[in-house]
Amino acid sequence: MVVAVSKCDKPAADPERVRIQLGAEGLPLEEMGGDLQVVEVSAVKKIGLDKLEEALLLQAELMDIKARVDGHAQAYVVEARLDRGRGPLATAIVRAGTLVCGQHVVVGSQ
Repeated sequence: MVVAVSKCDKPAADPERVRIQLGAEGLPLEEMGGDLQVVEVSAVKKIGLDKLEEALLLQAELMDIKARVDGHAQAYVVEARLDRGRGPLATAIVRAGTLVCGQHVVVGSQ
C-alpha cells in the first residue's frame, strides 16, 4: 500500500502526525521496517509527485500488477471539469487498455 499525504505545502500541515496515526493503527510503515510507503505531496506546488510515481511503480512491480494494454481503456475518473477554451476535461486513472490524449470517452451514460 502507498499513502499519499497531500496538501503538504500548507503552513499547518503536519505529515509526521499522519505517520504517527498510521503507526498507531498498526500499519507497518517503511521507516520502521514495514512495507507501507508514505509520500508527502502537494499538487499545487508540484512537490513529491515524482516520488509518488516512483512509489506506485515500485509497489506495482513488487505485487506483479499488470494491466491489459490493448483494446479500449477502462478507467476511474478522478476529476472532471469544463474548460472554456478546451471543453470538457477529465483526469483518469487507467485500469486496463490504452487511453490517448484527445480521445473521446464515455463515463457512465454520459
